[in-house]
Amino acid sequence: QVQLVESGGGLAQAGDSLTLSCTAAGRTFSTYSMGWFRRAPGKEREFVAAITWSFGTTYTADSVKGRFTISRDKAKNTVYLQMNSLIPEDTAVYYCAARLSFSGRYDYAGSYDAWGQGTQVTVSL
Repeated sequence: QVQLVESGGGLAQAGDSLTLSCTAAGRTFSTYSMGWFRRAPGKEREFVAAITWSFGTTYTADSVKGRFTISRDKAKNTVYLQMNSLIPEDTAVYYCAARLSFSGRYDYAGSYDAWGQGTQVTVSL
């Protein structure tokens, strides 16, 4: 099993930047990719970004492309989500997830095997 712990959420104003971190523990050697998803109030959970653990290939949702960047530090078993130029529509609970096999889709929540507890990001005008 892989355990995930997120940190870095909080309050921000439009235009600000925040960095979320997600540290993995447990059977991290079996991780194929890591992803970030978010759930805004009254909305479905949506894909934000993903990164393959071995090669660092990244995928980013169109809604955040050019503003959000995903990266990972293999030595620290940590994945980051750098969020720039935040807008109120980015307000959501952000979840880190681990995918342990290459099957499925990087942007589909059902393809992920482990989830963090979530961290709240609130962006005001």
